[in-house]
Amino acid sequence: MSNKRSNSFRQAMLQGNRRLCSKALLEETGLSLSQRLIRHVAYETLPREIDRKWYYDSYTCCPPPWFMITITIVAFFLYNGVVLDRFVLQVTHPLYLKNALLYHPQLRAQAWRYLTYIFMHAGIEHLGLNVVLQLLVGVPLEMVHGAARISFVYVAGVVAGSLAVSVADMTAPVVGSSGGVYALVSAHLANIVMNWSGMKCQFKLLRMAVALICMSFEFGRAVWLRFHPSAYPPCPHPSFMAHLGGVMVGITLGVIILRNYEQRLQDQTLWWIFLSIYVIFVLFAIFWNIFAYSLLDLKLPPPP
Repeated sequence: MSNKRSNSFRQAMLQGNRRLCSKALLEETGLSLSQRLIRHVAYETLPREIDRKWYYDSYTCCPPPWFMITITIVAFFLYNGVVLDRFVLQVTHPLYLKNALLYHPQLRAQAWRYLTYIFMHAGIEHLGLNVVLQLLVGVPLEMVHGAARISFVYVAGVVAGSLAVSVADMTAPVVGSSGGVYALVSAHLANIVMNWSGMKCQFKLLRMAVALICMSFEFGRAVWLRFHPSAYPPCPHPSFMAHLGGVMVGITLGVIILRNYEQRLQDQTLWWIFLSIYVIFVLFAIFWNIFAYSLLDLKLPPPP
């Protein structure tokens, strides 16, 4: 049976009365500010008390949650400094398509655009909401699950988002990091729902409601913008399908990663099933991009 348990479980069994005492971690007093922060993160993300105690006792902030902070800083810097040379560039501006980062259907052969589109955003409100969600949700998740797991979920959501657009909304460009952000947020919310009785985070129902409202607002804005007449035809507004691609990654691959704290994913059958589905979708989308555009004879917007 011990081979079926995670390292955190086996280590927690050996920690003694301080770690496995009847008193819950939330009831410990006399903690410093950093200790209270770590305890707060543990209760926000982990459903089992044993895992919370093990995380609280073993977390050293080394390495720090560098991935989410770096990707946020780079996105903000590239968006506002290097690329735009100004504070904001709305999609109504004639130059918003004229850069080498966003995904454009006419330039889909340039493979880097399926990833780099996350560094361009459709206005300051789009950028601001994604930055807030990345920091508020992504940083605590990375503190618990590590950069490797969280970066995998984030990048998988980004790639699934652009590929979903190339399959389901073939004439539209894509900007924004919503695919990766929605993958993280949807995985976190689904994990809370699936472990509702074990999650001891304060105001969890209110927090879920706020997160869903923010996501719905941003998604509704993206849908409205997509079908709103473009100020510079025939260049369409960005697609909203990247949001849905990120959500699908979050509630499949993301949930498996977040549910198995410190456990080997190689031993999880469901992990391999969802990973195989994701790989099949990626391969299908690649072949779709190679053959479907010419077979369907679509009228694509001119290249920027």
